[in-house]
Amino acid sequence: MQNQRIVITRPIPGPPEARLRAAAFDNIWVNPVDERLSRPALLEAVRGAVAVLATPADTLINHEFFDAAGPQLSIVSNYAVGVDNIDLAEAKRRGLVIGHTPNAVTEPTADIAWLLLLGAAKRAYEGQTLVRSGTWTGVAPHQLLGTRVHRKTLLIVGAGRIGLATARRSIGFEMPLLYVARSQHPEFESPPFNARRVALEDGLRQADFISIHTPLSAETRHLINRQRLALMKPTAILINTSRGGVIDESALVEALREKRLAAAGLDVYEREPHLASGLADLSNAYLLPHLGSATVEDRVWMSNIAVDNIIAHLRGEPLPHQYPI
Repeated sequence: MQNQRIVITRPIPGPPEARLRAAAFDNIWVNPVDERLSRPALLEAVRGAVAVLATPADTLINHEFFDAAGPQLSIVSNYAVGVDNIDLAEAKRRGLVIGHTPNAVTEPTADIAWLLLLGAAKRAYEGQTLVRSGTWTGVAPHQLLGTRVHRKTLLIVGAGRIGLATARRSIGFEMPLLYVARSQHPEFESPPFNARRVALEDGLRQADFISIHTPLSAETRHLINRQRLALMKPTAILINTSRGGVIDESALVEALREKRLAAAGLDVYEREPHLASGLADLSNAYLLPHLGSATVEDRVWMSNIAVDNIIAHLRGEPLPHQYPI
């Protein structure tokens, strides 16, 4: 096992290398700096690797990446639930195995969705800015009036684990629930959720809050575009904790600037870490730096899952969490 080179592209909580060594894997290279590797450095780092533990910041895990690693590469274990940074078709063509970390991100990401929802609804960014400015003169009847959440309609776009966890948090707010999915999901439609499945366009017209939970793919890129933004109520609030590319960010900036949409709460961005021009200047955009799974407990859990995927594969066992390709 000592000759099977394992590459970890960025330091992650855990630490994963200790668990790999405990499993008798000794040939481990870990990026010594907590920064995203440049493209040339990444391609050099993976040479000779049989397994790579990658992060979502390692974009374009594609033919060039696979060629640089060499024919002995057999698994990429992604430190994320999403795998949009990986060319899955090319991985399948080469017979590679792809791992991911689905369960660990569910609850913390749903928490962040609700932080964004409440923060945007209650104008929390503007409130913090006012208090920290030293110019606040005290409570006033018309000061920073937001919108109530109780009994407002919530649309969940993407009926997976995180979408369901986000919906579960709405029960205490007595919110009517709508959901968009390719197929019917009885768990959404049963008590206590009692959600109604709708077409995306119909849901966008009806919802007061729209929370995006769909993976990024060729089909879902710019799912929320200029035309669909125009369907939303001017009082609606859009939340995204999935992937930034699901929303046409430039079109969203226009809608927010022109007050055709009340507010947005975003944890992910189309060209992360860069923002669409003008987004950071909007007071009705409540913005977080991709904190979805950012708790100590959940990031360590993700690390353990990613390592378990590698150990299982190199031992010839089924992956605990293999992404189907």
